[in-house]
Amino acid sequence: MGPGRLLPGLLLAIGAAARWAATPETVRPRVVREQLLWVSGEGRGGVHTFRVPLVVVTPGGALLACAEGRKRSAADVGAKVIACRHSPDGGGGGPWGGSGRCLGDPGSARRGARRGVAADDGSAGDGLSLGALAVAGGGTCCCSSPRCAHPPQACGPPSTHLLRSRDGGRSWGPPQNLSGVVGNEVFAPGPGYGIQKQRAPGRGRLVFCGHGTLERDGVSLLLSDDGGAALAAGGGALPAIPFGAPRHPRDFTPDECQPYELPDGSIAVNIRNQNFYRCRCRMVARSWDGGETLPPDAVTFDPALVDPAVAAGVLVTGGLVFFSNPAHESRRVNLTLRWSFTNGTTWWGRGLQVWAGPSGYSSMAAPPPGDQGDAPLLYLIYEKGRSLSTETVSLATISIAGDV
Repeated sequence: MGPGRLLPGLLLAIGAAARWAATPETVRPRVVREQLLWVSGEGRGGVHTFRVPLVVVTPGGALLACAEGRKRSAADVGAKVIACRHSPDGGGGGPWGGSGRCLGDPGSARRGARRGVAADDGSAGDGLSLGALAVAGGGTCCCSSPRCAHPPQACGPPSTHLLRSRDGGRSWGPPQNLSGVVGNEVFAPGPGYGIQKQRAPGRGRLVFCGHGTLERDGVSLLLSDDGGAALAAGGGALPAIPFGAPRHPRDFTPDECQPYELPDGSIAVNIRNQNFYRCRCRMVARSWDGGETLPPDAVTFDPALVDPAVAAGVLVTGGLVFFSNPAHESRRVNLTLRWSFTNGTTWWGRGLQVWAGPSGYSSMAAPPPGDQGDAPLLYLIYEKGRSLSTETVSLATISIAGDV
């Protein structure tokens, strides 16, 4: 065999050897960078507390991070802004800019737009909350939670809103009221992100998961087959038992939720087990028809994922399922990243402790796989503090192979 025939084969072998694959030997997650994005404090920017952080990777590779800015207190009820920040270099250490224009309500133009604010509900008694981000069709959609989601606030019927961005979150259009789709029941998306299915059934479908109020709780899905231009409620729901009655310990109360797609095309939904039905751990629902139904007999409980009843992060990337939460049965401490080689049926080792102290809600994102098959990065945004979990919002960049 001459050198002219040997060289191409040798180059091909070298290229194949360079490709990364997820194995117990190659997966060694490590935090390689951490950045504080928001710091809570009375009067800072008119915001008392920043909570419910979310992050997505935009089509251009930039990072878009958003959080609720609660104006008067740390409570769920009250006036808010939806604050957003943008990193053009994917959180690579360069400056983060404020993103968005203030288009949250008709009075925002009179008050004047503020940089870094995607929505502002003024002085609402029970304001607009942050629900779920999604990237679909080359643009970024932000699906927010409803106003009046925390009864008995006397502020009118609940109304879920969808905000759209066509430029990766740098500016936002006016909110679209989805009451005609979800009705007068509370539909609070996420908090987390919406997914766009990559496989049949429903390939290309945008899927949001949402929940209700504590007495009228439960999980349901919101679907779109045209990139978010039109949305429809999924045909099935997973209601709390009993529905419409005061909650008690160990009642079946599915609450905040995060959908993700598995290799067989099914949708899994990781759910906050609000009243610790069966365990102080997470529950998982499944849909095999693109989100049209959520069969109650498909709900399982994962005792390996201990949880104090909190919104958690789930992400599928690099052939792995990742999960993040404060890994404690009763306290919001010990923010931990777990990973699974078996689509979430088992979890490897003890995970990576990202922060031992107070920590709360978390969400994750990852860039699309590189052409060279490099070990992927993962972005984990979470509530972090030394005395209280609501003191700051922090973004950790994690190398899955631990070698960046």
